[in-house]
Amino acid sequence: MSDSMVVLFNGEAMFEYDRTRALPENQRQYLDRMDQQMDAGITLGNENIVNPDQQQRAQFVAFTLVTAIQEDNEAVIAAMNSYLAVRYPDLKQVKADTDEDSKKVMFDLIFDQEHKNQVKVSFNA
Repeated sequence: MSDSMVVLFNGEAMFEYDRTRALPENQRQYLDRMDQQMDAGITLGNENIVNPDQQQRAQFVAFTLVTAIQEDNEAVIAAMNSYLAVRYPDLKQVKADTDEDSKKVMFDLIFDQEHKNQVKVSFNA
C-alpha cells in the first residue's frame, strides 16, 4: 500500500490524498453508501452495467472525479478522491487529460508507479 495517491489533471498535480491520516467514521459511512448505490448499477459511457465489478466502479468514480474537477465541485472531488484512495489502497495515481477539441476525457488509473515531483525547466534558444 502506498501512503499517498495523486490526482493529475492535464499534466498538473491537483490533489494528493494522504492515506496515513484516518478517515472519519461519517466519511467511511458515506463511502459505504456509495458502494450500495453502485450495487444497483452504474452507467459507463453509454453502457448500463447492472452488476459492476471493482474495475468498473473505479472507472465510474474516476470519471465522476474528473467531471467534478472540471466543474470545480469541491465536495464531490473530496468524496471521489477518498473513495479511490480508500477502496484501492494500491492505486498510486489518477492521470486525467481532456481533449480541448472534442471535450473528450481520458484517464488512467496507475497502480505501479509513484508520482514524483517534477520540475519544469525552460530553455531559451
